[in-house]
Amino acid sequence: MLTLTESARAAVQKFIDGSETAVAGLRVIVTGGDCSGMQYGMRLEEAVVETDEVIECGAFNVLVDPSSAEMLKDVTVDYVDTMESSGFKFENPNATASCGCGNSFSCG
Repeated sequence: MLTLTESARAAVQKFIDGSETAVAGLRVIVTGGDCSGMQYGMRLEEAVVETDEVIECGAFNVLVDPSSAEMLKDVTVDYVDTMESSGFKFENPNATASCGCGNSFSCG
């Protein structure tokens, strides 16, 4: 199952609190492309799709579509805030390669 650290949860909650529209949850997706083959994505969603896997994550839900669910198995999402950079970091134990940007990976 996909998990978010406390730091990631707090960062997502800030985005939800600042949203001008109602938020049904945070969508986490995997799409093709980028330098290592697959790329992570996140966005706030106004509605849940019937086929979504819904993961309760404290005050909000994480939404995962069926095609992304297998690639997000056992992934941990963290939020890092340093002097050099800030942003979400994905730790995927199933990835066989990843890019220096930390946002793309390949499996198998």
